[in-house]
Amino acid sequence: MIVTLEHLHSIPGYGPKPGWCNGRAREWFARHDLNWNQFRKEGIEAELLLATGCALGAALVQWAEHCEADA
Repeated sequence: MIVTLEHLHSIPGYGPKPGWCNGRAREWFARHDLNWNQFRKEGIEAELLLATGCALGAALVQWAEHCEADA
């Protein structure tokens, strides 16, 4: 499954508005050696986010799965 920028910008529960801001997300991607620019253009495989072992990555994958199930 491909997780997209749309998923990142719409995930609820991480602030007063839905979504993660690009600045913090870019920092998170860098900490986990993930390509931010490629993600912005093409999305990222869910497995790569899960492989970080980070709860934020897992939450984003779970949100993307929820969105795709509702579509």
